[in-house]
Amino acid sequence: MWKEFKEFAIKGNVVDMAVGIIIGGAFGTIVKSLVSDVLMPPIGLLLGNVDFSELFVVLQAGSQAEPYSTLAAAKEAGAVTLNYGLFINSVVSFLIVAFAVFLVIRNLNKMKKKEEAPPKEPTTKDCPHCLTSIPIKATKCGACTSDLG
Repeated sequence: MWKEFKEFAIKGNVVDMAVGIIIGGAFGTIVKSLVSDVLMPPIGLLLGNVDFSELFVVLQAGSQAEPYSTLAAAKEAGAVTLNYGLFINSVVSFLIVAFAVFLVIRNLNKMKKKEEAPPKEPTTKDCPHCLTSIPIKATKCGACTSDLG
């Protein structure tokens, strides 16, 4: 059983998958930062200084009385909150990752189509007398003047 597992783990596909998962995790971190630190602040500014990470609804108050000025204050008080602003950030992150994956897959498919393209029709042939390469529609060889037709 150990030998079979070792063969499975060393196969190229498993290693490729592991590398993909590691890079995907790092990419996810970058996208999360892009959304929360770069994209959402200007969008929030355009919508009237809204910080999406601080959008929440209190479902049940905590030990301290409401209102809570920040999500951190609500959590510290033990309040039960519905954090729809964080959900909006997650949806935007997902859309960015999905679009990036779409672009990668699209480009890979284009490269595969180029590789699978049928071979082009030949445009030249060899003269049977002198073996010079001549246009396929030629009726007379330009090198040895033999009739080909």
